[in-house]
Amino acid sequence: MIFLVAALLLLGVLLGSVAHLPVPVSLLAAAVIGGWLLVFAVRQRHARRQHH
Repeated sequence: MIFLVAALLLLGVLLGSVAHLPVPVSLLAAAVIGGWLLVFAVRQRHARRQHH
């Protein structure tokens, strides 16, 4: 859960600074955060299936 909070905090910081960054850098940062959240969700789903 702490990883999700950290990701959302990082996303908030990046959204605040997105006006000062070039568009490609903003898109790259969004892709990295989205990928990290996707990996986190897949790991959580896999762990939940093994736990039951």
